[in-house]
Amino acid sequence: MLEIRDIHKSYEGKPLLEGISFTVREGETVCLLGESGSGKSTLLRIIAGLEEAEAGSLWWNGEEISAVPAHKRGFGLMFQDYALFPHRNVQANVAFGLRMQGLPSAEVEARTRAALAMVRMDGFEGRAVAELSGGEQQRVALARALAPDPRLLMLDEPLGALDHALRKQLIGELRRILHDSRKPAIYVTHDREEAFGLADTLMLLHGGRIAQAGSTAELFRHPVNAWAAGFLGLGSLLSGVVLSLAPLRVGTALGVFRVSDCARAWQPGEKVQLLLRPREARVFAGQPEGENQFTARVRDCLFMGENYQTELRVDDYSLTIQTELPLGVGADLVVGFPPDKLSCLEAE
Repeated sequence: MLEIRDIHKSYEGKPLLEGISFTVREGETVCLLGESGSGKSTLLRIIAGLEEAEAGSLWWNGEEISAVPAHKRGFGLMFQDYALFPHRNVQANVAFGLRMQGLPSAEVEARTRAALAMVRMDGFEGRAVAELSGGEQQRVALARALAPDPRLLMLDEPLGALDHALRKQLIGELRRILHDSRKPAIYVTHDREEAFGLADTLMLLHGGRIAQAGSTAELFRHPVNAWAAGFLGLGSLLSGVVLSLAPLRVGTALGVFRVSDCARAWQPGEKVQLLLRPREARVFAGQPEGENQFTARVRDCLFMGENYQTELRVDDYSLTIQTELPLGVGADLVVGFPPDKLSCLEAE
């Protein structure tokens, strides 16, 4: 088990990582998700031993490894650009690290074949790297990282160079490979779809800290604050002020909303953000009838395969909802959100 304890790091005199602590358990894939510049890759390089932290420590199964050189940590690292040798074939690329260890030729060949089989690239040993597709190169790079049997696997934006269609196709395959290998893994990405498709534990990095950590279901259902909800793309955010408690009522530019999904205690007058999830919207005819309803105008309506993504406008505020049927652009309609489908979040 890997333990990261209170890691600090600055960049150009400004804090980049401030007190990062978490654990990676056997067979677990931990996904670090954050914006560009949030320190994800720097943290990965510190764990790999390629950079030094200014404070904090790293532990493996109860033994501190902060001072252990990178080549002695036994960790495998895969970068976005794959770093394959273009003048070598697939077999030579995967075998490179094993030969550097001075292993016998028979063992090198056996491990190379096993790694390629795990990523479903057996039979490609003699192929030139330049002849492979982007997805095939990604698999070869992963096989090379797996061949030395690392005790921890680290992947830094490994799908970032691929187009969206191929990336989506490979997410499930990569998850299978990680689980079949039974290796603990740290996966770095800024892509929410990758994170939700791969993570056993998802960690959001923001402002140099872990803003929220948990299962993908936990983060989806209960974002810790408005920033987390917005970054995860969970819906539209609506500013408001707490008017009363028991039940909780929030005053907004769209009217008063009653909220029953409340993760914490609030105080009257406190500024909050309401999360309006697109799938939870209800559309009515006529006029608004009290709380949790408002009139909006349809700005756009786009068919997305299973439903229609509809953009609404109310004065200067816009939001997106999902509907089963198309709504006419320019039409006025009444929109409502049930109290138990709203989340009241801390404003950042």
